[in-house]
Amino acid sequence: MSKKITIAIDGYSSTGKSTVAKQLAKELGYIYVDSGAMYRAVTLFAMRKLFVSDTNFDKESIIRHLPFINVKFIFDDELGYGEIYLNDENVEKEIRLLEVSQQVSKVAAIPQVRKKLVKLQQEMGKDKGVVMDGRDIGTVVFPDADLKLFMTASTERRAQRRYNELKERGDKITFDEVLANVKERDHMDTTRDDSPLLKADDAIEFDNSLLDLEEQYEKVLKLVKDKIEAVS
Repeated sequence: MSKKITIAIDGYSSTGKSTVAKQLAKELGYIYVDSGAMYRAVTLFAMRKLFVSDTNFDKESIIRHLPFINVKFIFDDELGYGEIYLNDENVEKEIRLLEVSQQVSKVAAIPQVRKKLVKLQQEMGKDKGVVMDGRDIGTVVFPDADLKLFMTASTERRAQRRYNELKERGDKITFDEVLANVKERDHMDTTRDDSPLLKADDAIEFDNSLLDLEEQYEKVLKLVKDKIEAVS
């Protein structure tokens, strides 16, 4: 049996990290963890409590309520991966709304939030055999991961992908709004004081600007298989 490894996939928003991570987990029989969904769930909690909005950011209230926030994944046999639950409520669809996207970087920058979720993420991957994607997986959560990928693509290409996804879901949104959100998130993710988005020194940079999902998957799968063979 091949030795199980830890795969850390970091990168900018809308680079297809979650898509390829899910594909790899299904192919390998690994656990898939969408760390971004965890931050989105905390953000949704804060929005429901009116702690965060376009005009308000009550950081201290968010910190005080962290003990009352329970985030977990429950595996769905039909989907082949786990969906995110916030205090026992499936919020997989709600956390993907643009309104949440517009607030998540602010919430994710709170050190106490990151500390809570990083601890959960490390627990989920303690036995290896895990694919986790996010912003700081290879640098903070699993600095000793066997394989680290850093996903990137042009800003416009990423915005177009996100716009298409939202339109297919029926959201009424303009491309310019999505582009502005992508640029804002890039800025906040790369400039925050705690665990900013960085490419780990030993990560493989993967630009998928000109690749479709199938091409991306095939190239990434080869990297994974080569690494598993090397460590087995």
